[in-house]
Amino acid sequence: MRRTPALIIGGGPAGTATAILLAQAKLPHLLIERTATTGDALCGGFLSWRSLDSLTALGIDPDTLNRATLTTARLFVGGSVAKAALPRPARGVSRHRLDSVMMAQAIGQGATVERGADARAIEGGTVRLNDGSAMSAAAIFLATGKRDLRGLARPPEAQQADPSLGLRVRLSASPTLHRLLDGAIELHLFDRGYVGINLQEDGSGNLCLAVHRSRLIEAGGPEALLRALAGESSALADRLAWRAPGSIDAVANVPYGWRMRTGSVGLFRLGDQAGVIPSLAGEGMGIAIASGIRAAQAYAQGGPDAAPGFQRRLARDLVRPLGVAGLIRAAAEHPAAARHLIALAKKAPIMIDIAARLTRIAHSPIDAPQPA
Repeated sequence: MRRTPALIIGGGPAGTATAILLAQAKLPHLLIERTATTGDALCGGFLSWRSLDSLTALGIDPDTLNRATLTTARLFVGGSVAKAALPRPARGVSRHRLDSVMMAQAIGQGATVERGADARAIEGGTVRLNDGSAMSAAAIFLATGKRDLRGLARPPEAQQADPSLGLRVRLSASPTLHRLLDGAIELHLFDRGYVGINLQEDGSGNLCLAVHRSRLIEAGGPEALLRALAGESSALADRLAWRAPGSIDAVANVPYGWRMRTGSVGLFRLGDQAGVIPSLAGEGMGIAIASGIRAAQAYAQGGPDAAPGFQRRLARDLVRPLGVAGLIRAAAEHPAAARHLIALAKKAPIMIDIAARLTRIAHSPIDAPQPA
């Protein structure tokens, strides 16, 4: 059995943020990532101003992700639209670009990385891989995103009466799409779901949907749902007209609103393995990066014993962003409430600004000591 003092499972933003800081602190560790090459994960695509500050502190220039900025939020319900300036400029970026840049930064700082190592289960401090081998570590940083490992699975939303699913389609880069979306992050609300759209670094559009299973079944499947939504909203139809060829990516049973409230010695749960914010908030990547930074700081200060305190503090700090995002999601997915929501946003655009601020997690300065 292979042994390492600290094992990071997952090479996304949470795992690589952890690896960057552990490497800078000269703390022995190993990051394992199940894919041999970097793909383009379904979740993500938006980086808030706070996340960009943290990436800069990690040594990553936001211009290497996307030179263009997002400065406006637009909210659509049917034929109505409300808009407001974001508190500070944000950026749209593909997960392929973000994950590649963060992994390169980790390796450049001296992180030990092993790709193609697929963790499948955890038993105590032992991690079982798909090839039958095992690794043990005094500290495990669980950064597998929405993918659960046996032994540490989150409670499935499938147990709820009408669980949510995530869908993604890509929009081809074009001058027309650029004019439609330039500088904006958009949220289109519909019965039992919503669509988020923004431009990525190559000019293509990232269009993600969160939809309840009942609506998807009623529509007759993903393709039929997209056609129905285009029929309900001319603005959304204009954007879907630039849909790139290819299948629809999907993730099922997303436990929006869940957070891990307690911890155990030696286990640091990061990103979606610590808490899942409704995607309309655009803070999934922010939570991943912030949790990776906080976990590395806690471990550097207190070792494996720091994990329970880290987890409790993270759970506490997730209460507000998850709670506010959950309330907005509840209104957004019901047509009558959504109409009231956009009427309020049109009358008082500052409400969009306030919602954007309240759904951010606080990012710890890179050199900040962690509370005892």
